[in-house]
Amino acid sequence: MKAELLDLFRRRYACHLFHTDRPIMAADMEFILEAGRLSPSSFGLEHWRFLVVTGTADKQAMQAACFNQTQVGTAAALVLVLARIADLDPDAGHARRLIEREYPGAQFAAAMDNYRGFHAVTDVRAWSVTQCHIAAANMMTAATAVGLDSCAIGGFLPDEVQRLLGIDPAQYEVALVLAFGYCADQPGDKQRLPLSELVEYR
Repeated sequence: MKAELLDLFRRRYACHLFHTDRPIMAADMEFILEAGRLSPSSFGLEHWRFLVVTGTADKQAMQAACFNQTQVGTAAALVLVLARIADLDPDAGHARRLIEREYPGAQFAAAMDNYRGFHAVTDVRAWSVTQCHIAAANMMTAATAVGLDSCAIGGFLPDEVQRLLGIDPAQYEVALVLAFGYCADQPGDKQRLPLSELVEYR
């Protein structure tokens, strides 16, 4: 199992051009989204929502809003990972329901007090976006497992993306745009720094 998992990480790379005539099977798309759904999150708040875009016109408009990156317009599907904002308010139904799920019964009051203190001193938008990156990474690995390619798009005009897709900025921040499909170019060799340059043990 360890070897198979490392092989997925080694095979996954950022595809910059997809085959436009190869759609993603519904079962594979659901598998990718399920990997996102099952991802861990701070306080168990599941900070994400997933917006799947497959229409040609929408993808072309999104490409223009993503600095004309070709992987956006050629992808079989885009998944916008939306970071919750308003839902994370301690008095919001979403936050209370999920915290009570994580800390039931007598634990709930203390957990809510703890969360209120955390929420009051936290950059909630930045925190929610970083939580969404966990789900995004898992979805890209899942895509590799079913023979699909992917690319994470962090370069986009947030206001334009929100306008194009009718996203309320008071409710959601666009954390990432994920492009999925079958790559039309050839991957190069995996380029990563060795562990010896990245890891320090204390």
